[in-house]
Parts: sequence; structure tokens; C-alpha cells
Amino acid sequence: MITFIIFLTILSVLIFVHEFGHFIAARKVGVRVENFSLGFGPQILKKKKGHTEYSINLIPLGGYVKMAGDDPEEYSGQSYEYFSKPVGKRFWIISSGALLNYILGFLCFWFIFFVGYPTLTTKVGGLIDGFGAKKAGIEAGDTIIAIDNQKVEYWEDLTKIIYNKKETANVLLSVARGNEVRKIDVTIREKHLDGTLGAKQKVGLLGITPDYNDAVVVRHGFFKAFLLAVDKTCYLTEMTYKGLWRIFTGRVSFRESVTGPLGMFIITSKVASQGIIAILNLVGLISVSLAIFNLLPFPVLDGGHILFLGIEKIRGKTLNLKLERVITQIGVVMIVFFALFVTYNDILKLFGDKIAKLFK
Repeated sequence: MITFIIFLTILSVLIFVHEFGHFIAARKVGVRVENFSLGFGPQILKKKKGHTEYSINLIPLGGYVKMAGDDPEEYSGQSYEYFSKPVGKRFWIISSGALLNYILGFLCFWFIFFVGYPTLTTKVGGLIDGFGAKKAGIEAGDTIIAIDNQKVEYWEDLTKIIYNKKETANVLLSVARGNEVRKIDVTIREKHLDGTLGAKQKVGLLGITPDYNDAVVVRHGFFKAFLLAVDKTCYLTEMTYKGLWRIFTGRVSFRESVTGPLGMFIITSKVASQGIIAILNLVGLISVSLAIFNLLPFPVLDGGHILFLGIEKIRGKTLNLKLERVITQIGVVMIVFFALFVTYNDILKLFGDKIAKLFK
């Protein structure tokens, strides 16, 4: 039950931030907002203030901002209406939802880097047969303090260096064992692992596993944390677009690369037990991903509206209303199909074996 509440809270916060971006941008450029709604379905709470009705609805799987004159057929030429504003200001309104999701993700990462996050040390927890570390005499309980005289403190630093090494390459490890430091020459072995983009990736391995009981909290200064958050946000953006391109070109499986609300709930249930820092990291990841997804040039999404604005800017007039509505309706059908597919896919990935047993 607690996990479900956390999941709904995360979802509601992400939706609220996105819609608030549209809301505040519309107000800023002088467009009247008639309704600011969180969720769909029957209204639970509502309150009207000024020209805007604020409402919370039963189903927290979305939200919307209704602006005056945002339908060409309702547009009457008033200065406070959406279509009375130039393309640039309408672009600002449409893109501000994704922008605030980006900002939320960045703030989560900045906070995490500043207050501290747990990470594993370079203490060896176990050894894998057939790899160089065991053959060279590395023992469980050893702590690796340098690789080829390059100092390492955390497991992520160690893996970054070793993963880039090629097979047959040798590395000189400085290993702390008891009160002494030993120099041990270890041969790298390559192996294919699942990469961050779903494709197989060839990496170098020593053949060691970390000591999961030996973690420390890493904190960074205010400005250092800021730079690390910028770097992580940019890295996630780059990796997400590369992943989308790999899916589009068929280099990775679409089925294996996407997840829906059910999959997100399962991920949340695993993360929730790890504490607030893990939850904030998840919020940051989803918020940045939501921003990127919404900016895709697809009908119904913010990116689709931005595409229409671009066409309008080039043509000097809006797209034919009937054509735009047909494109939008096709987009709605495809989005519904996509939602059903990812939900079905999540069910198969999570419960496929159990379902198969029922029909045996």
C-alpha cells in the first residue's frame, strides 16, 4: 500500500510540474487559463479563482491546461486567447511543460549530489572463476586503491577504467591487504554485457564483485554538485536519444526497451525500500525521460504541437484545420495502441512464466 502511495505521489508530482509549466507560461504571455486540471475522470475537488477553475480528478494518469481560444473554432480574436499570440509565444507555452520536467530532474540530481548518496567502495567481495583477478592472487577482502597508478576510491570509478580495457591487456593493481599495499599484475578478459541502450556491449573485466556491505556516503560541494547534476542531465538526454535511435533503426528490441505504468510501479516498489535518495533519483530519471518523450515530434504530444507551429511559421498561416484534426486523431489512436502494448508487454515480462503455466 505504501509503495502504491509513493508511486501515485511520484506520478502526480511529475504531471503537476509538467502542466504547471504550461500554466505559468500561458499566464506569463497573457493567455487566460480556463481550467488547470490534475488527472482525468470525475472531479474530486475543484475551486475557481479569477478566470481559472482548478480541479483534481479521480484518475491521476494525466492532466491538462485548458486555455481560452486554444481551439480554432472557439477563437474569437480576443487578446487573451491562445491563437491571438504569435508563434514564438505559443512555442514558449507548449515547450514549458517539458522544460519544467527537465528542471525538476536536474534539481533532484543536484540535491542528491549535494546531500550525499551511497556508493560502493573498491573492496573486493568475491572472485569469479576463469578471470584474471583470481589467477593473479586477488583475495576477497582486498581493497583496490589504484589501477596503473591511477587512484580509485569508488566501485564506479574502477569499472569505468576496467570496462575500457581490451582483452589480453594487463593492468597493475595497487591492492591494500591488511597493513600492506601490494602491486599485482592482472590480465583483463573481455565479455559481452547488456549495455545501457539495450545492445550488447563488449567490456573488459577483472573477474571481481564488490562487497555490498561496504558502502560510503559521497557528498560534493554546492557548485560541484551543480556541475555534476548538469553533466548527469545531459548524459541522460544523450543516452535516451541514442536509445530511441537504436529502437527506430531496429538495432535494439522495442519490446525489451520500453515500459509502462505497471513496469514503473514494479521499479518504484524496488526503489522505495532503498530510501529517499533512491526515490529522488528515480523521480529525476523519470522526469527527464518524460520531458524527452513529450518533445518527440508526434501528434498529440508537445513535440507534435511544436512541429505544427514550425510548419505555421514557414507557411505564414496555420495548418488546414481538417488536416490537423485527422493527424491528431491518428496520433491519439497510436498513443492508445502504444499504451496498451507497453502494458501488455509489462504483464508478459513480469508474469509471463506464471501465465504460461496456467495453460499447460
